[in-house]
Amino acid sequence: MYFDAETSASIQKFQGVESIEDRSKLYKDKIFPAFDKLVENLIFVYKFLTPYENYLTLKSDCVSFLYETLHKWDPSRGTKAFSYFNVVAKNWLIMNSRKSKRRTMRHVSIDDVDSMTSIDKHTVAMFDFCPPPDIILINKEFRNEIMKKLYKIEERVKGEKEIRCINAIIKVFQNIDNLELLNKRAVFVYVRDISGLNPKQLSVAMSCLRKHYREIIKNENK
Repeated sequence: MYFDAETSASIQKFQGVESIEDRSKLYKDKIFPAFDKLVENLIFVYKFLTPYENYLTLKSDCVSFLYETLHKWDPSRGTKAFSYFNVVAKNWLIMNSRKSKRRTMRHVSIDDVDSMTSIDKHTVAMFDFCPPPDIILINKEFRNEIMKKLYKIEERVKGEKEIRCINAIIKVFQNIDNLELLNKRAVFVYVRDISGLNPKQLSVAMSCLRKHYREIIKNENK
């Protein structure tokens, strides 16, 4: 009963709400608990969790994907909300499981020393968690260069959606060390929530920003 008629009604209401604050509250109070429980059940019932995968990260990534697909459910087609999002979540978990399996086959466990080749053992022995000072400095400078380019783009854009998009991107970069999840999907969700743009608006705004970015890079190379 965690995904009931009230959940479906909340999703329909969410699709029509424009206020960011109202959408966030509606999602947090009425939709997220159902998504969270739905994904949790799928993970354990179908045993999608692998030994090398963190349960909370897996569940969070899948729930984030469901959040991205909220606008795609169309009740007029006769599909129940639970059935639709159950299939979407299951398909995502299947695809992720396949990717995880491929990654596992390409890696060697450091706990299984007997299965390691001499090259594997040498690689593990030489591995250092702390990068050299010059690498740290290079990474810091690279990050500063990115911020400079983002500020240049901010000066160029004129449209409201582009301004909201670049401001959201800058905010993500400024707080990047405090973000719990840092993958392509999570960053997209962060930018979308901060900017308040829907996926289509965000895609168009991103295309405009990329043009400015390419022009800036081209001028700097000259």
